Amino acid sequence: MSIVYTILMIIGILVSIILIAALFIPKKYSIKREITINQPQQKVFDFIKYLKNQDSFSVWANLDPDMKKTYRGEDGKPGFVSAWDSPSKKVGTGEQEITQINEGIGLITALRFIKPFKGEAVAMFNTELVSPNAAKVIWQLDSGMKYPKNFMLLFLNMEKMMGTDLEQGLLNLKSKMEA
Repeated sequence: MSIVYTILMIIGILVSIILIAALFIPKKYSIKREITINQPQQKVFDFIKYLKNQDSFSVWANLDPDMKKTYRGEDGKPGFVSAWDSPSKKVGTGEQEITQINEGIGLITALRFIKPFKGEAVAMFNTELVSPNAAKVIWQLDSGMKYPKNFMLLFLNMEKMMGTDLEQGLLNLKSKMEA
């Protein structure tokens, strides 16, 4: 009986430590990457504002070439939704909706993940004039985990995991736009 009691006490203490620690761990994270593309700002913006174009540069859009994609609304306009469904756990099921467009400069989208885990994120693309024939593209992803799941952020390097994919996506975009 005392062994069972000791085991239960240890488990209770560990759970308490995790719950208390999670109170002090940030619940949100933000990853941002940028690249300069040798094309006019308007041309770059006119390409990135269409979610369907992400299929040609986003690392995530190319993880499963057989994923099912569906669309609602008019691409390049607020309210347009690009949805995906894949049996691959790396891709899962979800949708991305254009929520705001700052014409000629940037857009904001809402990402809603359904499977294999539920979650939400905000993705932003902004362009900045570098010269008449060059634009900086900034790709930012803001998300988080609710308490007490935020405890997992201690063990997940979101900056590295997500940042690497954003960097590769921007390199793909640069290559496509400068070809």
